[in-house]
Amino acid sequence: MYQVSVRQHFDAAHYLRGYGGRCEALHGHRFEVVVSVKSEKLNNIGIAYDFVELKKHVGEVLKRFDHVCLNDIAPFDKVNPSSENIAATIYKELKRRIKGVAVSQVEVWESPESRVTYSP
Repeated sequence: MYQVSVRQHFDAAHYLRGYGGRCEALHGHRFEVVVSVKSEKLNNIGIAYDFVELKKHVGEVLKRFDHVCLNDIAPFDKVNPSSENIAATIYKELKRRIKGVAVSQVEVWESPESRVTYSP
């Protein structure tokens, strides 16, 4: 099994409804996102999935999260924009876009020490 991963980031504000602590107040992060796809085979030139294509798809998904208050955009206007929900949302959007390989996991880092990994 081959796993191909790319890392990108977006800057956004959010607040966690009902949290009961400091994160209930509006604050911001530079969210680092690592997306991995998996494939059992290589194409005719020895590539499981093109980094350029993966970066393009991830960038297209993340651009709507960049420099916004996440609570103001779907689906986070209804569900909390926790790192868990952000990772699951990115996964769902990429799963619809990427063909030929499976999205295996999405990591969302909200700080250099704190991350969530979502895999189906």
